[in-house]
Amino acid sequence: MNLKKAGRIRRAARTRRIIRDLKTPRLCIYRTPRHIYAQLTTADGASVLASASTVDKDVRAALKVTGNIDAAKVVGGLIAKKGIDAGLKQIAFDRSGFKYHGRVKALADAAREAGLEF
Repeated sequence: MNLKKAGRIRRAARTRRIIRDLKTPRLCIYRTPRHIYAQLTTADGASVLASASTVDKDVRAALKVTGNIDAAKVVGGLIAKKGIDAGLKQIAFDRSGFKYHGRVKALADAAREAGLEF
């Protein structure tokens, strides 16, 4: 494993320890150059409550490109809608060690605008 990925995984583990102590559901994200994924999980990460990504057929059909900020905004709005439907309002944001910048920030802002609080 290269040093860049090892550092990201180390930062993600530290964040997840803190969130586990808070005992609140978390919004986990993962990004690749082509796609972005979001999951709402329980505080301990044992089960997934809702998920959305640019791989979903309805999201992919609405977008021309799936690896940009516009796609992240669509996924953020969709995951917020699914989370509210599942009865979640207050969550913790788990950025999985990625910088809070670009697509990660766009997804978080879209989820906030759609009604999630974190």
